[in-house]
Amino acid sequence: MTIAVVCGTNWGDEGKGRMIDYLARDADVVVRFQGGANAGHTVVNECGTFKMHLVPSGIFNPAVVNVLGPGVVVDLQVLAEELNDLSAAGFATDSVRVRVSDRATICFPFHRLEDEWEEERLGQHAFGSTRRGIAPAYGDRFLKKGIQVGELLHPDRLKERLRPLVEWKNLVAAGVHGRRDAIQYSEVLDHVFTYGEQIKDLICDTTVLLEEAAQRGQNILFEAQMGALRDVVYGIYPYTSSSCCLASFAPIGGGLVGHFPDRVIGVMKAFSTCVGAGSFATEMAGEQAGRLREMAYEYGAATGRPRRIGHFDALASRYGAQIQGATEIALTKLDSLSGLDPLFLCTHYECNGRRVDRFPLNPVLDKAQPIYQEMQGWQEDISSCRHFGDLPSAARAYVLEIERLIGCRIRYVSVGPERHSLIDRAASD
Repeated sequence: MTIAVVCGTNWGDEGKGRMIDYLARDADVVVRFQGGANAGHTVVNECGTFKMHLVPSGIFNPAVVNVLGPGVVVDLQVLAEELNDLSAAGFATDSVRVRVSDRATICFPFHRLEDEWEEERLGQHAFGSTRRGIAPAYGDRFLKKGIQVGELLHPDRLKERLRPLVEWKNLVAAGVHGRRDAIQYSEVLDHVFTYGEQIKDLICDTTVLLEEAAQRGQNILFEAQMGALRDVVYGIYPYTSSSCCLASFAPIGGGLVGHFPDRVIGVMKAFSTCVGAGSFATEMAGEQAGRLREMAYEYGAATGRPRRIGHFDALASRYGAQIQGATEIALTKLDSLSGLDPLFLCTHYECNGRRVDRFPLNPVLDKAQPIYQEMQGWQEDISSCRHFGDLPSAARAYVLEIERLIGCRIRYVSVGPERHSLIDRAASD
């Protein structure tokens, strides 16, 4: 049995979906363990391009069981529609292939409204939320007002618990946002049962399912959402997600308590990107950023917003790899840098006249000025390279210098979005 976690080491959008899709060929179970429909994991395969928001990216391997663990907040409508789309594309989405934890909690339409209202109230101080209702849904969980997915199987109890929740939400809507009677109990109830009916056969105690898989010696792959710098504890707080994005949380949020990962594959891009607000020391501006954004198609999979573009930040990436406990790195989108010369790696920050070599808290990070090391670029199209030695010497030097700066071995190098567009250095060195 192997337990592995694929997780982001930066601000999210690192390419976790394509790595899960690749690694799922050797997996028996793929588990999402946190986050919700704010995820945007893009998978490109022979059937097309798919943007996964809730369903684990292992769904394209017909032998894999895909699990939404207890740490996830589930938007019933998004899940039902995503399953329908996958089924229409020819992928099995029945209870043999997809299971949802009865201990996961529901992300309701009023959570999305709360998210939008709060971003509007904050104005220029907004967090840059995806407005998918994630923070309010997790807030309700920790306020002990959440509704568990398993309660869909007990409709009388669900109705009993939902009415006071809607009453409370209307009090908050009126008192904080000036919106009276914005949430109708009957509409919420109709939403829950309409979409809940479509997924209720998938609900089970996924902890039992995963423990049985472990006892059979099956390979279990955990899929993280967002990245280390968006973690609610260790990220660039408060510009973070509202869940724990770290590999160490996978057994808890996934439901395989007492088991620990054998491998942690940290995913990072060959340059930096960020969606949403918060410090981003190496951000590019103007034509340079626009060119790379278009070459790499850097737009949020969940929101469609253009991503902020930056030079590779070794401090942020080393910190992300460390707090993820990464045993190896997958470096994605190296092909997007072809034709850019020179390239720059941020090796230090200058903060208040001091040179800093560790990723700091926001009060320091906000004032950080990047110090760059210049690297030679390359002109060749590298998308057909399948061995590390096939890369131009400048591309190899760039990868090896990143490896040295972050202090963790880069095993995988992605040279395109397709499943096969990948160099595995363990197999090709």
